[in-house]
Amino acid sequence: MSMPERKPQIEPSPDSAARRRVLIVDDEESMRLLLGRTVEAVPNVEITLAGTCEEALHLAGSRNYGVILLDLLMPGVGGIEVLKAIRRASPNSATPVIIVSVMADEDTKNVCRSLGISDYVVKPIVRESLVAAVEAQIAGPDRPTATRA
Repeated sequence: MSMPERKPQIEPSPDSAARRRVLIVDDEESMRLLLGRTVEAVPNVEITLAGTCEEALHLAGSRNYGVILLDLLMPGVGGIEVLKAIRRASPNSATPVIIVSVMADEDTKNVCRSLGISDYVVKPIVRESLVAAVEAQIAGPDRPTATRA
């Protein structure tokens, strides 16, 4: 009597699971919620919200994310300093960061580019553009580079 063939269960690798995690950092609750609802359009993502720079640094220092959405104009140390700290010493030092900000000037964009951002989305956001940017960054190790940053 032969046993039925069992198919091996395939579990996502930790790297694959981490790529599906999105950290959204914005001090305005309504914007955090809007960004969260927008990013939910990306299949199988796990969203974490942070409302302060300190909370963002704590979360980025304790867990790997596939992409981080970061506002620049925040109380405390501010988004640029959060970006520098993430790049300097965290498990997310190479994680794609998408800036989501009202600041649209080229000087600010250039500073962010020099710190290794993956994309720059100007508020008010266009839902389809943000979803496409997040999808591109969590696509895998051969993630496309940003075209708008």
